[in-house]
Amino acid sequence: MTSLDSIHDAIITCTRCARLRTYCERIGREKRAAFRDQIYWTKPVAGFGDPQASIAIIGLAPAAHGANRTGRNFTGDGAGGSGDFLMAALHANGLANQPTSRGVDDGLQLKDAWIMAAVRCAPPDNKPTPGEIAACHPHLRAEIDALPNVRVYVALGRIAFDASLRLLAERGAKPKKRPLFEHAGVYRTPGAPTIVAAYHPSRQNTNTGRLTPPMLREAFQRARRESAAWKASMVAVGENTKRESVRKIGL
Repeated sequence: MTSLDSIHDAIITCTRCARLRTYCERIGREKRAAFRDQIYWTKPVAGFGDPQASIAIIGLAPAAHGANRTGRNFTGDGAGGSGDFLMAALHANGLANQPTSRGVDDGLQLKDAWIMAAVRCAPPDNKPTPGEIAACHPHLRAEIDALPNVRVYVALGRIAFDASLRLLAERGAKPKKRPLFEHAGVYRTPGAPTIVAAYHPSRQNTNTGRLTPPMLREAFQRARRESAAWKASMVAVGENTKRESVRKIGL
């Protein structure tokens, strides 16, 4: 298994998508007035969180003045932005130690959760092309493969949902019928991680009421239940194995 450090090195030095690299660097030069005195990250953004996580949270892509500035997903897009909206739901479910995400030095810690994105560079208008999504997918797969305990994917938005289904297909776990994206939907495939779908906490969704705090909390409640069920099954398997071993040696 490749280490997370080497995977992250490969992510932040990636230059596969010229359009995205050009855009991120231009945003870093032009800057938003409120961040005029800051140095923007501008490189592709790797995931972060608990390396032993059982829940992997997959977003769309860095925000131009959020993660493209701070270097951490869902971080720095302002009070009430997608980062705070997401962290409030994680905090309510015991997956984060605080309900906000303002900067890389804000003390945020995730527990049993890891956050990453389907696309690692900020795209113009938040719309990566199909080719850019495909070019970035190996980074997503590599990061997922380096997280040994992940059993639940929380897909924030349709692009993340499609990326999650692609991850399952690459494991040979393809549903007989392609599932439809539905907020708080739970999609189980035998022998593969469960997918929990949720609307992306973009301002477009949260400001219009399409996604509310209780709705996102519910999605993560379902993810926690799926994770807990898997952990309980692993304990049961361990106990059965132990009993069988004792029986065989006649103790």
